[in-house]
Amino acid sequence: MSKKSLSIHAASGADSTQAQDQAVKSFSSSSSNLNNASEREQSSSLELPSVSIKGVANNVEVDEVEEFYLSLYALKGFNGNPAVYVGTYGKYASGSLRGVWLDLTTFADYDEFLAVCRYIHRDESDPEFMAQDFEGFPREWYAEGFMSEREFDLIREYAELDDDEREAFEVYVAAFGSSRDDVSIFDNFREAYCGKWSNEEEYAEQLAEDCCMLEGAPEFLKSYFDYKAFARDLFIDDYYFDSGFVFCRM
Repeated sequence: MSKKSLSIHAASGADSTQAQDQAVKSFSSSSSNLNNASEREQSSSLELPSVSIKGVANNVEVDEVEEFYLSLYALKGFNGNPAVYVGTYGKYASGSLRGVWLDLTTFADYDEFLAVCRYIHRDESDPEFMAQDFEGFPREWYAEGFMSEREFDLIREYAELDDDEREAFEVYVAAFGSSRDDVSIFDNFREAYCGKWSNEEEYAEQLAEDCCMLEGAPEFLKSYFDYKAFARDLFIDDYYFDSGFVFCRM
């Protein structure tokens, strides 16, 4: 059976074994300040043991799964993948920042993500999860009070963008905004995105060529066309330029 052939559902259950408790403790963060980059890096590089679970662990029922490998889900170095540091409000209120960096690209779906969070914090009967830090996705989508399924799906879709698209998307979100449950954000981005250009004038020249604006005009007249003025007019209302990326204002 695949190590990650998961059918996981939240449920109440029996107390976890001593070995399982030790496994979680071995990779729980002892950092006292999550905003300290060196401490975050240290917590992300901890070796995570494989944990074999049969039956029910506290708050997580594992159906038809022989081995539940926690190390499959933990962030392994800050590699650009979207990730959150998952603690709980209960632990935070008692002075503990114990939690785990989870790589959001490793989960099959939102239910699996929640099940792993419940397993990590199975020492609480009803854990209220707290996203204490984040990496690798737009700040506009981060909230300490944890994420909805829609937000999880948005972040997963963002993770599928290549490096240039991610950079362009971040510029787009910063310029035009995005709510944390905007169902059309990626469609709007792709419709508005006009590529990467050296400057506004370069894009204006290409647009003039694509639209055949000077088609049929004598060559000597083409040299009099003011692309700089054309670009200025384009980017007053119809287009937006930032960091090399051009977007059509929708």
